[in-house]
Amino acid sequence: MAGRTATRAGAVLAPLPDAMFQVPLLDHVRLSFASVLASYEAHAEAAAKMARWSSYSKLGLLAVSGVTTIVATIATQGGFVWQVTTALLASAVFICAAVYVAMNQQPLMYGHRVSAAKLWVICEKYRGLIAELHEGVLDAAMLQERRNALIHETAAVMEQVTPDDRYTYEIAKESLSGPKGAGYPDRVIDRYLPEGLRKEPPATATS
Repeated sequence: MAGRTATRAGAVLAPLPDAMFQVPLLDHVRLSFASVLASYEAHAEAAAKMARWSSYSKLGLLAVSGVTTIVATIATQGGFVWQVTTALLASAVFICAAVYVAMNQQPLMYGHRVSAAKLWVICEKYRGLIAELHEGVLDAAMLQERRNALIHETAAVMEQVTPDDRYTYEIAKESLSGPKGAGYPDRVIDRYLPEGLRKEPPATATS
């Protein structure tokens, strides 16, 4: 099948071979960028959720401990009922602390935070790659080489850094197809690119 010539922002690139399903190489780079960007946002959100849960858990444990201390002070002279209440509250403090320790959220939270940081760097590299492509400083071979290197870098993050929890599996499941299988429309990708690198023309105000 005959090759095609890609033109972006006035720069003419070397003829690009037709890709499977007729997807131009630039569109493949944009979709890869969107996939990494979605993973970055999902890992950052997972880390934020875990951080909030950890903070709320500590505050709850501190509150229960404080109430237990007050009741225990009263129970020294309050009789049998207050002593039983103190024992129940002390048991609740122990159970809450045991659950918090058993869930062991800190390593998972750290893993999502590191994953998001590394994926953010890869997203910036993708944006730089798209910018260089629009400037016309890359030919097809260089573009393919840079894209493949970024794909391998992303795979290394997924294999070696991401924590082993349900958030990671959900992120991996949706990374290619987009959230809820909706894909990555150009308008979604363009939100994260400067105006000069966007594929769709900017919307003009109508009077």
